[in-house]
Amino acid sequence: MILAIDTSTQWMGLALFDGWQILYEKIWRTSRRHTVELVPAIQTAMAETGLEAKALKAVGIALGPGSFTSLRIGLAVAKGLALSLRIPMIGIPSLEITANGLALSDNPMMAMLKAGRDRLAVQRYQPGDNAWAAEGEIFMASALELEDMITSPTILIGEINQEERRILERRWRNALIASPAENSRRPSILAQLAWKQLETGLVDDTASLAPIYVHTIGTPAD
Repeated sequence: MILAIDTSTQWMGLALFDGWQILYEKIWRTSRRHTVELVPAIQTAMAETGLEAKALKAVGIALGPGSFTSLRIGLAVAKGLALSLRIPMIGIPSLEITANGLALSDNPMMAMLKAGRDRLAVQRYQPGDNAWAAEGEIFMASALELEDMITSPTILIGEINQEERRILERRWRNALIASPAENSRRPSILAQLAWKQLETGLVDDTASLAPIYVHTIGTPAD
């Protein structure tokens, strides 16, 4: 059993996955209450599925980019669980979770999440053999800046609000915006990605695992 935790942004998520099926999944929006909501939410997930902590084989954690405080809270709770239960941790970049929530396509993709001050953290992806493959580095951009970059049919997926969608839709021939349901960052996808790495032995060092903070990300010009 793997517990997946995502506290990248105001949208938090938890999932429990046994390698065969998703036993539990919850996504909710918090008003900067990650500290008081996360541990009770994990306790509720375990209680509602009738599982004990000893059933966990690993903890999967979303690494960001995202909010400095919320990422630290999620990572601290995940590390506490991993150390106390003596189980491994697997960190997955948050934009990889977003991208892999959508089936492969012939078109390239830009996955994004909110980064504050009307900015988006963006990662380009190309369709690979079996999964989306990241291309280049994560960068920061506004919706207006992204609009100028979309010069050919490109899938856009992730956290965007109504105004950002309106701006991007002006590139209506090229901006292939995912549906609201597809734009949700699913902790079940995090759980599956982490499980895949667990099976191949690609686990992280619990002590040194660190999140990807927004302030470390450059712009396309960098």
